[in-house]
Amino acid sequence: MPDIPGASRVEISRDEVAHLADLARIDLSDAELDALAPQLSVILESIASISEVAADDIPPTSHALPLTNVFREDVVVPCLTAEQALSGAPAKEQQRFAVPRILGDEQ
Repeated sequence: MPDIPGASRVEISRDEVAHLADLARIDLSDAELDALAPQLSVILESIASISEVAADDIPPTSHALPLTNVFREDVVVPCLTAEQALSGAPAKEQQRFAVPRILGDEQ
C-alpha cells in the first residue's frame, strides 16, 4: 500500500471482514475474505486521509461553485374556474372530467 503523507494506518483483519460479512448475511469464500481485507483497508485509509484534510474553518459545501435559483418567483395569478376548464370536455361528472374506466372491478 502506498504511504499517504499525514494519513494514519487503518488495517482491517480477515476476521473483521468475516464478521461484517456475517452481519450483512453475505457468504464469502476464504479467497474472497483474503482479497477483501486489504482492499477495505485501502478504502478506510482513503477516508481517513480525507477526514484529516478537512479543516474546521472551511464550511462543508455540496458544490464547488455557488448556485443560484434560476426559477421565477412563484406568484399567484388568476386561473380558470372549474366551469371554464370543463367547458370543452366531452363528458363531465361532479366538476371533474369523466373518462372511460380502464381497470376492472377487482381494483
